[in-house]
Amino acid sequence: MQIYLPIAEVSVNAFLLLGLGGMVGILSGMFGVGGGFLMTPLLFFIGIPPAVAVATEANQIVASSFSGVLAHFKRKTVDLKMGCVLLVGGLIGAALGVVVFNYLKSQGQVDLLVRLCYVVFLGIIGSLMFIESLNAIRKSRKNTGPVKRKKHNWIHGLPFKMRFRVSGLYISVIPPVIVGVCVGILAAIMGVGGGFIMVPAMIYLLGMPTKVVVGTSLFQIIFVTGFTTLLHATTNYTVDIALAVLLLVGGVIGAQIGTRIGTRLKAEQLRILLALMVILVCAKLALDLLLQPTELYSLGAAGGH
Repeated sequence: MQIYLPIAEVSVNAFLLLGLGGMVGILSGMFGVGGGFLMTPLLFFIGIPPAVAVATEANQIVASSFSGVLAHFKRKTVDLKMGCVLLVGGLIGAALGVVVFNYLKSQGQVDLLVRLCYVVFLGIIGSLMFIESLNAIRKSRKNTGPVKRKKHNWIHGLPFKMRFRVSGLYISVIPPVIVGVCVGILAAIMGVGGGFIMVPAMIYLLGMPTKVVVGTSLFQIIFVTGFTTLLHATTNYTVDIALAVLLLVGGVIGAQIGTRIGTRLKAEQLRILLALMVILVCAKLALDLLLQPTELYSLGAAGGH
């Protein structure tokens, strides 16, 4: 069943989009990630223009993050004060990212930038996750205790300190704002929530307890991706609602299935599977950039060159 996407200006099988949404939803439920860093490249592969894929996927992340953060509010594992500090940086980063995105779009370079960003980030993240997962599996076989992270580092010596009672921290607001800015830029340019960078940064850089990290990250992501979607919709007109709805329906169903599967596998096994998947997507994107396309030329808009 073909459906025409008015903003993307392509016809795509509706069941294929539902299937992609469901597959990424399963991964989201299994691994506890938003799935934007996998869904956006998959949209590239089926012919969705990168500019539309980025803006529309940011829209989908708002809904999936909102449903996730409600569960964390019930468990009281959201640090609202830390979330607001991260949000300030996130909104600044999102605005900067959209400005860069718009400039590159006007120069005709946005597709290349988005693809290169994905190759670099997925390559780095996938490799680090794979190495970390292998080390975790080796340690679990040796039955050694978990490695304790240092409670104090150079970050605790920075000025402008604030007390975050839920996280049990008394640290400078500078590092959380910088983390927020980085995630905001990624959300605008890559169409991701940024959780795959924010969560490790909150645990290892800021020293936040793991149980509070996911809920606080989701709280910040809702507003940053919502703001990013609004900016893309009003300045670029690249948000395709028909595409977003189909992906969202598939994602909601898939997330329920993924949650059940995830409870049956060990954490180390889940992480290594996700790492392999990230590396495969990265390799496919890199290959597409390096190989000569089947069509060397394409028709542009009227008045173009």
